[in-house]
Amino acid sequence: MLRRAYAARGLTRAEDLPLELRALLPPAGLRGIDAAAELLMTAILAQERIVIAGDYDADGATATAVAVLGLRALGAEQVDYVVPNRFTMGYGLSPALTEMALAKGAGLLVTVDNGIASLAGVAAANAAGLPVLITDHHLAGDELPAAAAIVNPNQPGCGFASKHLAGVGVMFYVLLALRARLRAAGHFAERSEPNLAELLDLVALGTVADVVKLDHNNRILVAQGLARIRAGRARPGLQALLQAAGRVQTHINSGDLGFVLGPRLNAAGRLEDMTVGIECLLAANAESARTLAGQLDSLNRERRDIEAQMRDEALELAAANSAVGVCLFDAGWHEGVVGLVASRVKDRLHRPVIAFARATEDGVLKGSGRSIGGLHLRDAMAAVDAHHPGLIVRFGGHAMAAGLTLPEAALEKFSQAFDAECRARLDADALEEVLETDGELQDAELHLDTARALEQAGPWGQGFPEPRFEGHFEVVETRALGADGRHIKYRLRLPGGGHVEAMDFNGAERLVERGGSVSLVYCIGVNRFRGAESLEMRIIDLRSQ
Repeated sequence: MLRRAYAARGLTRAEDLPLELRALLPPAGLRGIDAAAELLMTAILAQERIVIAGDYDADGATATAVAVLGLRALGAEQVDYVVPNRFTMGYGLSPALTEMALAKGAGLLVTVDNGIASLAGVAAANAAGLPVLITDHHLAGDELPAAAAIVNPNQPGCGFASKHLAGVGVMFYVLLALRARLRAAGHFAERSEPNLAELLDLVALGTVADVVKLDHNNRILVAQGLARIRAGRARPGLQALLQAAGRVQTHINSGDLGFVLGPRLNAAGRLEDMTVGIECLLAANAESARTLAGQLDSLNRERRDIEAQMRDEALELAAANSAVGVCLFDAGWHEGVVGLVASRVKDRLHRPVIAFARATEDGVLKGSGRSIGGLHLRDAMAAVDAHHPGLIVRFGGHAMAAGLTLPEAALEKFSQAFDAECRARLDADALEEVLETDGELQDAELHLDTARALEQAGPWGQGFPEPRFEGHFEVVETRALGADGRHIKYRLRLPGGGHVEAMDFNGAERLVERGGSVSLVYCIGVNRFRGAESLEMRIIDLRSQ
């Protein structure tokens, strides 16, 4: 079964199976990394203050923490950070964020998970005599900022074999190159050389939470980070977040990083200020970590309540929207949650969706979009911008997720233009949702041992999806769970006899009562409760037979 799953994901060589650190691609392949290491070494030896310019999502927060912790371990005595407020400053290195860094006495400004499009912010730094090192992974525009050095696998001319490093992964690579440069200069002759692998728990979290493709290189980073967490060697902040979520660290997987830790960290940037999240990751002891993790957990609960209300309102609006490229707006929506709402509606409609909220600036909307296979969202926004100059104030992002700002008065015109662009780029086949599975499991394979094998064979994630299976089952029992009864727990009779528990999260609308038959697409996992292990299904799609 594992051989079939690996082959279906393009893994056909035995040498691609090991996930040891020695199999990582070398840093030398990244364009600009030598110049970056030289800049950082010069700043460290001169005892200059290095200020990290971060971002307000989980990738940006983990990258900021990795930069601060790694530079301190390598001998930098003055390291600080600034992070933009989502609501007042927007994304990236703006002139205002540069001013914040200057106010902290920066001698070198280092961006993480941003900067490749920050022309104005870098220009402001240059005008003040502040050199800028950009570390980023986003797609570059037509013009690059005039930075002292740029490290980005997706910048023109970079031949690095993995284009899928997250922002935190790029910063980790810069630290590897810096350590090598310092080692060659004799920096560690009288001081211990740090083990940068101690940062891999944060690298794994940021990589999975940013939903970048888990190619072989990223799978190594994530697997090694997970191994550290399971062994009890995670940062105090990560351990505290796991405790707040009720997760046992010895058995966490990449899904826990993406759906348990990531949302709690992101909640700070969505509702308030990512500083709380970064400080949790930087916490040096369990006591301070628990306090900060408690704040993040509380923010995440608030975020879930806001999202649930907005999701229901958005689905109601979407029901009356016949566009291929769907734009949704409500005056009461929260700016920090529109991306999540766009994702929920996209999953329901299988259409590209952009959800808008009013920004703090009068007359301005901020939108966050999610796409489907076949439509590169940032490219679609670029096309709208080219056809309608001045309509969009600014935009940026990836193929599957992107954001933009525009005047509220321009929403209708943009909605029409975006729909037209989507119609031109998506044919009927692309608009037909297809669920790919790894086929049916034989009775002998539908077993706890199979779930254990899959658990050990990860990490699974974007571009290397967790195996999904299909099959037909008889419903023996149903039970509604959750405060609002949205989740359904099934007890199913297996074709070969015996029973299995199956969870259908948010599945109340498609409930099949006892005695019915269902056709499922599902994943399997190990359910651990009070020291006992059992097979458990997680339902992806359910159809009554």
